Amino acid sequence: MGVGVLERYELEAFLTLAEELHFGRTAERMHVSTARVSQTIRKLERRVGAPLFNRTSRRVELTPIGRRLYDDLHPAREMIVAGLERAVRSGRGITGTLHVGFVGAAGGQLLSEAAGLLHARQPDSEVQVREVQLVDAVPWLLAGEVELLLTCFASERDDLVTGPALVTEARMLAVPSGHPFADRRSVSLEDLAGVTVLRTPDHLPGSPPPRSTPGEPIESAPTAGSFQEALTLVGAGQGVLPIGAHVRRYYMRPDVAYVVLRDAPPVHWHLMWRVDGATARVRAFAAAAHDLVSAAA
Repeated sequence: MGVGVLERYELEAFLTLAEELHFGRTAERMHVSTARVSQTIRKLERRVGAPLFNRTSRRVELTPIGRRLYDDLHPAREMIVAGLERAVRSGRGITGTLHVGFVGAAGGQLLSEAAGLLHARQPDSEVQVREVQLVDAVPWLLAGEVELLLTCFASERDDLVTGPALVTEARMLAVPSGHPFADRRSVSLEDLAGVTVLRTPDHLPGSPPPRSTPGEPIESAPTAGSFQEALTLVGAGQGVLPIGAHVRRYYMRPDVAYVVLRDAPPVHWHLMWRVDGATARVRAFAAAAHDLVSAAA
């Protein structure tokens, strides 16, 4: 038959008395009466089956069994206290290194500027901005490789949080430079009927392909593993790719032309983080990013 589970109060009373070797000082540290401490120790001794302390009118000292129990339990308490302190520092602290992921040059620039603002507010904070390939973005976030991710899609996962939109931009279409669309000022979703549309991993799993008219799907090609790969496929004439307007500025290529997709919904960029990763550092960075784009608006 086992001895059962040691209650937290019994553990604290025993360890404190073993350190103080005085019932009165132990009671003061624990903010209880001396009688309560004495009752707790007697209860614990009955469970152990032997005295843990020798008591006289002048002194209290550990018995050999009591000393062995203290030596066994004290390191465990220290580990628990240290673990809790680390958790509190991680959850509430602004200092330390925050890992933030981005896809694309414009995203990296925005995050770097937000990191600079956070550092100005919290000089002890550090932000490591990391480029992430589209195919790795969400897996890295879930695995803790990055704590925040700047992305243009919203996740329906219960374990991820999508923050408010930081930047909104028009949607454009990347087409081969020799494509009939390349000479147009704009195209519509209806124009995409029968056109092969490349896909990238930023499309949500299971989401239907875009449609040009009700009930008429746009032909979709296989998913590209990275954004540069997708643009290379466009340049090679393998299909077209809906993109945000910033791509025209950051990814000029002789084999790719960019055309306004006039009736498509805009692209919203926002931060994403794990539900269980909403630390003070994450919230502080999100606030800095929001303040940065608000000031520039």
